[in-house]
Amino acid sequence: MFRWIGVLVTGRARWVLGLGVLGVVVAAYVGLGAFGKLQTDGFDDPDSESSRAASVLAERFDGSADYVFVVEADGGDVDAPAVAAAGKAFTDRLRADPDLADVTSYFDARAGPLRSVDGGHALVTASTADGADADPAAVLDSYKGTDGAITVVVGGGEIVGEEIGGQIGKDLGLAESIAIPLILVLLVLAFGNVVGALVTLAVGVAAIFGTFAELSILGSMTDVSIYAVNLTTGLGLGLAVDYGLLMVARVREERSAGRTHDEAVRRAVETAGRTITFSATTVAVALASLLLFPMYFLRSFAYAGIGVMLITAFSAVVILPAAIALLGDRIDAWRVPGVRGIRGEAAPAWERLARFVARRPVLSALPVLVGLGVMALPLAGITLGTPDDRVLPTSASSRQAGDLIREEFGGDGTHPIDVVTTTPLSEADLASYTGELGTLPGVVRVDVRHGEGADLLAVVTDLDPRSTEARDLVQTVRDVSPPADTEVLVGGATAELKDQMEGIGERLPAVVGWLVLTTMVILFLFTGSVIQPIRALLLNAVGLGATLGAMVWVFQDGHLSGLLGFTPQPMDSSMMVLLFCVAFGLSMDYEVFVMGRIKEMRDAGFSNEEALVQGLAHTGRIVSTAAALIAISFFAFLVSSVSFIQFFGLGTGLAILIDATLVRGVLLPAGVRLLGERAWWAPKPLRVLHRRIGLSEGHLVVE
Repeated sequence: MFRWIGVLVTGRARWVLGLGVLGVVVAAYVGLGAFGKLQTDGFDDPDSESSRAASVLAERFDGSADYVFVVEADGGDVDAPAVAAAGKAFTDRLRADPDLADVTSYFDARAGPLRSVDGGHALVTASTADGADADPAAVLDSYKGTDGAITVVVGGGEIVGEEIGGQIGKDLGLAESIAIPLILVLLVLAFGNVVGALVTLAVGVAAIFGTFAELSILGSMTDVSIYAVNLTTGLGLGLAVDYGLLMVARVREERSAGRTHDEAVRRAVETAGRTITFSATTVAVALASLLLFPMYFLRSFAYAGIGVMLITAFSAVVILPAAIALLGDRIDAWRVPGVRGIRGEAAPAWERLARFVARRPVLSALPVLVGLGVMALPLAGITLGTPDDRVLPTSASSRQAGDLIREEFGGDGTHPIDVVTTTPLSEADLASYTGELGTLPGVVRVDVRHGEGADLLAVVTDLDPRSTEARDLVQTVRDVSPPADTEVLVGGATAELKDQMEGIGERLPAVVGWLVLTTMVILFLFTGSVIQPIRALLLNAVGLGATLGAMVWVFQDGHLSGLLGFTPQPMDSSMMVLLFCVAFGLSMDYEVFVMGRIKEMRDAGFSNEEALVQGLAHTGRIVSTAAALIAISFFAFLVSSVSFIQFFGLGTGLAILIDATLVRGVLLPAGVRLLGERAWWAPKPLRVLHRRIGLSEGHLVVE
């Protein structure tokens, strides 16, 4: 197949490139509509009890409090006459807003829990009116700021989502404005010329636009998270660098061996194209594991990741070679004086490293294993949570409101455990059930509301909604027997966190099983060995453990929080899973790069040790250069003001660098050397199967 693709792209280069450019233009047009369709939610399991409780709340109680208005008395007490009058007028304004409903205000009945401990603040809450299409940004602009004797800070779930979405949009533009020029400059230095760098970068642009178009189409049919945009841009740029370097370097290597330009392009498609296809397939399959989770936040990253992998691979294997064939010698035009660039031949430094590791595998691997083990130690103290307003900077309105509530109020009622009955209770049953819930440890009070054929018992607690104690209280509430013939659903923010963690935990074994099985199958097809996939999985576990441990050390324990400007918090369980799956996939990307060339050398007749040395010598510089460039595209997310975007950027970039240097540069050759010929072992039936269906570069003749 790859030989046929090589013939096609060299024989019909203008047509292939023209159709490719047309496809990018169409994709850009369609993809522009993606941002208006993407969502900022998606962290909860839609089939969980807490999600079903939220649905009943929305249908029968106009939902929960979407907006929380923290009213500050200017220079006095909220009960001062002027402040009380201003607060009452503010409450009347909210009730007159057709987009808002269910306004609950301290200034109505002077309810104690809605008043801060020092008396300087009061709370007013509201939900979105039934059938209304309220714009959170408009609500924020309309009601924040000074109003007579009071100053209002606006928060709540709707404002948190609005500010996170808006901040990500700004941060993404800033990150790409830094990453793209920097990557281009480094690409020019890596290639030694400008034209090769620009053509490679164009592959990334094509992948990004293509994936935006995919997300736009999917966003019209199902819920898709806006956070998938960050993965799209990071992977699109990074993998274009990966695959572009590999393809162009292989063309240069083949030309140096005496082939004509078209022959070199065809040969590059046969060899590098095969590796790229296997690499993209491996990463896409790893990211497909995210589809096993019910949260559309995680599934959205699967949509984006699979799309960007396939589009980037197609662009690198078909469109990029067509452009190289059409450019001819001009692919090396606009050279940088004094810079030779990557040519594809063996890199002396990597060859020396490979020989040292091959001769002293234990001595080489042991310090690396110890260092990575130390990095993994913070994982032992991990605590998990879900994102709230504290992922935003302190300048954000919802963050300010959240900080005031946490600092000034106890049992304020804005984050209760919602106990919803699907049928109304009798007065006697309601009094008995409420009384039993009110006696539970940690419960401040139970507020009762009546809806359309349902009752809501808001169990107010002074516990941190994300704490272990609060999650235990949710389970205790669920264990209380409701009145006879009554269905009860327990929801609220803490219940959603508990259900999310349990939903992820239940599916993790299936995800790990999927990753192990697909890795075994794909790497067996690539290498013909059952030992190499096991060795790769073990090395991946070492690198991933070090990365995740480092992220706990930084974002939970708070190291570097002053430098990066975030608030240390429990680790977001969804982001930990996401980082695990993305980092696993990208580590397999470099595994395929290195092992593909080692297998090619081995099939050409080299000894196991020499194939190892030459394979690493020919790929080490490409892999390390590509890793540095792709890491930049993710490290650029550190300019974000949203902490879990910083987490994703730092974690992914660090995982890439660890894998491309310590794991592939030291542990892989050490492991292969220690295994010796056993590294290529497979049972006889599987060897026969591989000869029939195996698709490794070893099927090619190295001339």
